[in-house]
Amino acid sequence: MIYLDYAATAPMRECAIDAMNDVMRHAWGNPSSIHEEGARAKAVLEDARERIAAHLGCRPPEILFTSGGTESDSTAVYSAAEAGRRAGRMHIVSAMIEHHAILRPLERLAQRGFDVTLLPPDRDGIVQAEAVREAIREDTCLVAVMTANNETGAIQPIREIGELCRARGIPFHTDAVQAAGHIPMNPGEIGCDTLAASAHKFGGPRGTGFLYVRRGLSFVPFLLGGGQERERRAGTENVAAIAGMAAAFDESLAGAEQENARLTVLRDRLAAGLTRIPKSTLNGHPQKRLTNNVNVSFEGVEGEPLLLLLDERGIRASSGAACSAGALEPSHVLTAMGIPSELAVGSLRLTLGPDTDEDAVDTVIEAVRDTVERLRTQSPEWQAKCEGRRAFLL
Repeated sequence: MIYLDYAATAPMRECAIDAMNDVMRHAWGNPSSIHEEGARAKAVLEDARERIAAHLGCRPPEILFTSGGTESDSTAVYSAAEAGRRAGRMHIVSAMIEHHAILRPLERLAQRGFDVTLLPPDRDGIVQAEAVREAIREDTCLVAVMTANNETGAIQPIREIGELCRARGIPFHTDAVQAAGHIPMNPGEIGCDTLAASAHKFGGPRGTGFLYVRRGLSFVPFLLGGGQERERRAGTENVAAIAGMAAAFDESLAGAEQENARLTVLRDRLAAGLTRIPKSTLNGHPQKRLTNNVNVSFEGVEGEPLLLLLDERGIRASSGAACSAGALEPSHVLTAMGIPSELAVGSLRLTLGPDTDEDAVDTVIEAVRDTVERLRTQSPEWQAKCEGRRAFLL
């Protein structure tokens, strides 16, 4: 089996499993309890907070533990919107290529009277900082632009956007779910006020994540109830999962520079091999992208049968965001980039990880080439193009 769907989820690291088992055996108490078991769990919780904060170059109290990327994004968006509403500022700037964890809350806010501006990316899938500058208004209460796109891997100019927002006093949120654990980042240097991350993208457990919240930011809690997380996020903390997340974060960042160099070589080898297939195209910027991401469209091929046939050959891949699997519509990210629907539905996203090597890459290139040829021979539309009755797009 060759697993190339790390952007959907990464296998849990052994260090994360060990950390979780240790907590479940020896620190299983409620961290809000004042007895010894509670104190032991509290110590584990705060140790994880300190370690994550150290990696981000921020203060431990600025780390808020959540159930994952979706909650972190929703919390940041709704908090900024409510603070903006109270101040009479109800305009939000974001991007068409955002994950649905951002787009869906923005849709709801638009229904509640907020004015939402969604900026298009360029052909390489990058939202230009100048476009953000032009979209900002006096009543803008939030700018939300992701660090790296989950489908194309395109890395956004978040430092430049952060500088713009900081100069105008506008809260800036970045969804760093795909980047955290892979790209070292410092919220203070980026200029963001909130930053979302999810443990299972870097080898931690599913169902946990964190939200960086800059000290002094006007913050409105999203989940109400008890006083956990300094009254910013109600609910008893999942100490075991948080410990696993901190362990995975430590390990992933400790070897990030060396691993990124290794993956860049494999990524480029895979992209070169796949784009040698006739009538194929790489989606996203060729260099300004995550080191493990390759997204390619094949004309005359649909993504679903391509994935199913690759799965039969033991190759695990995706055609875009895993949470959108089963959707008949083409990727909103690719269409926003101006890619025709016919090509967008034929996209293949391959994301590499620690277990990927040259042999795996070469095996995948051969398997994709064979599968694409097989599907094209079965396609009446492809035959029509080959016979000149329809025009090729590429």
